Amino acid sequence: MILSGKKALVTGGAMRIGQALCLALADAGCDVGVHYHRSRRAAGELAEALRRRGCRAAALPADLARPADCRRLIGAARRALGGLDILVNNAAVFHRCDLRHTGAADLRAALEINLVAPVLLMRYFAAQTAAGRIVNILDQRIVSNRSDSLAYSLSKKALAATTAAAALELAPACVINAIAPGPVLLPRRRAAREPAGDIPLGRRPAPQDIAAALLFLLTSDVITGQVIYVDGGQHLRG
Repeated sequence: MILSGKKALVTGGAMRIGQALCLALADAGCDVGVHYHRSRRAAGELAEALRRRGCRAAALPADLARPADCRRLIGAARRALGGLDILVNNAAVFHRCDLRHTGAADLRAALEINLVAPVLLMRYFAAQTAAGRIVNILDQRIVSNRSDSLAYSLSKKALAATTAAAALELAPACVINAIAPGPVLLPRRRAAREPAGDIPLGRRPAPQDIAAALLFLLTSDVITGQVIYVDGGQHLRG
């Protein structure tokens, strides 16, 4: 796919990794829908910054825990951008809680945003395109048996399996892949609270590394159902 002129929606696009993905898409020539839930100001500021780069951009609110909002979000992106060619499922909730302390509410909250919403968005997106691209943002934890963030890890493992199933079912109309980041380097005030663990390459990925992987997957016409790990080799430890 040639990205110039394409229309992209990024969920959770206002901040951190999502922001980097939106900026990379705009720099590649895409018009961008910046989805947000609570980060209204950040999404609006980012949309304005994207417009200054010469693309069409819109800040699009939705509560992805509500199935009706997932459907409305796809329609809103189409109207705001004049179509929709690319869906990036980036929005997620994370809660550090092991098996002994994980309750039903923790599981439901993680599954609603990290699995159910992406599945519904993929469904509604696929229904309106004959040549689309979808990239799901996962986590290198999908190959780990650690349970320190059980609900989150389970939801991402399920989304990884869904990525492969959807890539097969929706081909050739939709090309569907995923990116599994490691502990992304965030602002210094947060990094101290988020230990990286053992990284073979000795370097955390930056948001721009995730964005580079996104552009690679979107521009390929022969890769589908794949997961690219952007984690400094951390997934090799299991």
